[in-house]
Amino acid sequence: MALPRRALLAAGLLAAVLPLLLLCPAEAGVVGVNYGRVANNLPNPPAVVQLLKQQGITQVKLYDAEPTVLRALANTGIKVVVALPNEQLAAAASRASFALLWVRRNVAAYYPATQIQGIAVGNEVFATAKNATAQLVPAMANVHAALARLGLDNAIKVSSPVALTALATSYPSSAGVFREDLAQPVMKPMLDFLAQTGSYLMVNAYPFFAYSGNAGDISLDYALFRPNAGVLDSGNGLKYYSLLDAQLDAVFAAVNRLGNYNGVRVVVSETGWPSKGDAGETGASAANAAAYNGNLARRVLSGNAGTPLRPNADMDVYLFALFNENQKPGPTSERNYGVFYPNQQKVYDVEFVLGRGSPAAGAGGSQGNGGLGWQENGGPSSSGSTSGNPPSGVKVTTGEAWCVANAIVGEQRLLAALNYACGEGGADCKAIQPGAACYEPNTMVAHASYAFNDYYQRKGRTIGTCDFAGAAYVVNQPPTKCGTSSYRRRWR
Repeated sequence: MALPRRALLAAGLLAAVLPLLLLCPAEAGVVGVNYGRVANNLPNPPAVVQLLKQQGITQVKLYDAEPTVLRALANTGIKVVVALPNEQLAAAASRASFALLWVRRNVAAYYPATQIQGIAVGNEVFATAKNATAQLVPAMANVHAALARLGLDNAIKVSSPVALTALATSYPSSAGVFREDLAQPVMKPMLDFLAQTGSYLMVNAYPFFAYSGNAGDISLDYALFRPNAGVLDSGNGLKYYSLLDAQLDAVFAAVNRLGNYNGVRVVVSETGWPSKGDAGETGASAANAAAYNGNLARRVLSGNAGTPLRPNADMDVYLFALFNENQKPGPTSERNYGVFYPNQQKVYDVEFVLGRGSPAAGAGGSQGNGGLGWQENGGPSSSGSTSGNPPSGVKVTTGEAWCVANAIVGEQRLLAALNYACGEGGADCKAIQPGAACYEPNTMVAHASYAFNDYYQRKGRTIGTCDFAGAAYVVNQPPTKCGTSSYRRRWR
């Protein structure tokens, strides 16, 4: 098969190495869900746990340590993050005995039958409980000391979700810096604590807010992980193709200003997109919520959740939220972040499986260690699986889907992947030869996207066939006009 002229340049070492990379995908993160209960119409905890199991959801984050919920989660294998509420921070910070009693009653009493893996001490304390800011790290330390006393500190980690309002500057990403009242007094001691205890920094990040407030300046595609021209950060020379990446790198930049904390992982403890909003809440819609959650989850599960500043970082993400919660105050969007309605029907028409994905045959990798995988023909039961695990080869797209190049990885990796797809991979690359129908635009990203998509469609859009060692990802909107009509005819 003839290769594009650009692909021929990849002959040699890169061409030899790429098949090995494709068989050894990046470490994948996990996608879990936040289970909030600010509502008067939700199913009871046993029914919710049954829903979690049916959908294959393997990780859940709570906002308290409600006994009925923790008992319902026992012996399910679902991993749980519990929370010590903001109003109890003062007591936990000032009295080690209170922290010990709290851990005994709310953690040790249920563990290990209920697989508690983390404790969130407070939630967005800097934004919602400012009077408790000084008590946060002492409370975290006392909770950890209680875990250590009970022999649980290796299995259960302590952290605290931080909102982006902790940043004094977040744009451009390279200028990220924590507020002066938080940087040295709170964030540096917190980061020291996380590093010493082997824990992780929890960050709540919502690109929706930034987009909705600045829709005239921010591309919707940029906010939803869809193909876009990218945004160059002149401060660090990096180009960003997603708003969430830019937000997270602003946090990383702020962290870097306080010291070397490269060993501290980041967990996105909340992120999501509302399916409905008020008239002034630009972008709130079911279609956008489906696109944001779906494209983010695919990135995480493909091991491609790293950011331009930390490209090799694996990232765990908790979507907000499991249900629409009808008693949450504020604008309409606040009551419409759920993946499910309280009657357990899906809010938007996307078939998905939250659970542990299985590697697919062929190049490109695996779904990794768990999370949100997309399935074409219903939940786990429809595929014949009773475990909640999508079997090898199950399709993971809903409706039409395309595979596009991930410009973040750089031209060298795209070149190697393009060479593989057009060569050993068997993609039909005639259309991107000089003078052919899809040669223009003559860019690496455009040519690689064409080749990756042809390969992906030929492989039946199975799990792992749109990865190329992190050089590609799946989208639900046609990336360009070139070639998409033929793909529809051949592969629908």
